[in-house]
Amino acid sequence: MFRYIKNDFIAGLIVFLIALPLCLGIALASGAPLFSGIVAGIIGGIVIGSLSRSSLSVTGPAAGLTAIVLVAIGDLGAFDIFLCSVIVAGAVQLLLGFLKAGSIANYFPGSVIEGMLAGIGMTIIIKQLPDAVGYTKQNHDRMVDADDGFSMGIIDDALAHIEPGAAIIALIGLTILILWQTKAFSKIKIVPAGVIVVLSGVLLNWIFSTGGGGLYLDKAHLVNLPVADNLAGFLNHFTFPDVKGFANAKVWQTGVVIAVVASIETLLCIEATDKLDPQKRYTPTNHELKAQGIGNIISGLIGGLPVTSVIVRSSANINAGARTKLSTIIHGILLLVCVATIPVLLNLIPKASLAAILIYTGYRLCKPAVFVHMWKEGGATQFIPFAATAIAVVSLDLLKGVSIGLVLSIFFILRQNMRIPYYFQRSSYSNGELVKLTLAQEVSFLNKASIKETLEKLPGNTTVIIDASHTEYIDFDVLDLIRDFQSSKAQDKNIKLSLVGFKNTYKVPQPNSSWNIESALVNNAEVPKRTAGGYRKLLKQLTGA
Repeated sequence: MFRYIKNDFIAGLIVFLIALPLCLGIALASGAPLFSGIVAGIIGGIVIGSLSRSSLSVTGPAAGLTAIVLVAIGDLGAFDIFLCSVIVAGAVQLLLGFLKAGSIANYFPGSVIEGMLAGIGMTIIIKQLPDAVGYTKQNHDRMVDADDGFSMGIIDDALAHIEPGAAIIALIGLTILILWQTKAFSKIKIVPAGVIVVLSGVLLNWIFSTGGGGLYLDKAHLVNLPVADNLAGFLNHFTFPDVKGFANAKVWQTGVVIAVVASIETLLCIEATDKLDPQKRYTPTNHELKAQGIGNIISGLIGGLPVTSVIVRSSANINAGARTKLSTIIHGILLLVCVATIPVLLNLIPKASLAAILIYTGYRLCKPAVFVHMWKEGGATQFIPFAATAIAVVSLDLLKGVSIGLVLSIFFILRQNMRIPYYFQRSSYSNGELVKLTLAQEVSFLNKASIKETLEKLPGNTTVIIDASHTEYIDFDVLDLIRDFQSSKAQDKNIKLSLVGFKNTYKVPQPNSSWNIESALVNNAEVPKRTAGGYRKLLKQLTGA
């Protein structure tokens, strides 16, 4: 692990410079003590960095959890009670790792994931506007109210109480972040933009203090980390969970929600990081869930926010030339040293600078190009679940938003599945019409209504071919429908029905007996009755007899 210590140290230093303002900003956006963000970053770097088998991913407090944490702290009433939820989340993640649930993220549609991230981005922007303009009134602890939903009153109040100094610092910070992405600044990108934003904010506020004009920001607008005189005082800054919180059902509910969202975000980040890895190394996902679970348990025990693997810091780690996970551990050590030795300097940072960083982070998650891409690439079936998820995450909460997106995605999947059970071909010949229905690879009970409607609308005095040559599975209800059509309605309309490809055998629960589909349909044989032992076991996948 120390073979590439030079590369890893430089990368760890750069990631530390990026992580420091993000840890503070995410704690600020979450309505949690700022120190808790640093604690989470330390745990993510040192503990999870040591336990994880990912060579390049970086773990820390994540913007994707801010909405959940913010609402949870408000609901539970105290941060020390919320820490119990963090411990529960870690335990659930650890359990998921042992249950080999590392593939859980594969079951969430991409449109819902994108919608969730876009909603989180909008949430971050809305929540950071007050700090960006210097509005310090502390009656907006929650963006989402359990009864009334989202209220624009927060933004209205903030815009009515603008501190010019804070607004200037935030606007300059945003300008720096935007310019840093242009080619003109490509040669100095080795210095993280977030660091420049923080330093410029400190410098501007110092200038404001010397120049007068009422632009200077006092302590209410600055970072407020606890300052210790000695080691014992520093250790006293760590918050410990109130174990009485474990008797609260909401603590467990919140813990499960955090575990699910954090696990999904981690697994998606791990997948992306592995793709960016120049050496194309693979991270065992189940082991990663265990490492994340242990990290969250420890973070909850000593007063830290929940953590996930984070793509911004992971990609920065890769771009800085990291070779092993030592870079992640180094960034965690640097966070620990920094908060233990120079908290006075950190307390000079304006909250408006951190708000600018978070607003830009939120914008990147929900920028218009994301909406355009989802519409052009996925059409209505992808865009509607995406947009609904994003809007619901902002107006309701993250869990309800994702649930709504999943329901809509399932609806469109079922709707699409119902529309393509067969291919319809109609031809006219001198001796009459020929209609051919070529069944799809799988025909489920969801297709019954569509097939029934088509069969009922077939014109009389025609020849109809139902081709199942390429079909691997046909639901019993559909087979029953075809049999009824062949025995009654086809004869009533003088339709000559031919069945092609029904040459597979279903096993029935009687010994030494079998039922040939084509024979049963053509000869109008009696269909085997369903048994109490389980009708679905009767309808096994076709065996090609």
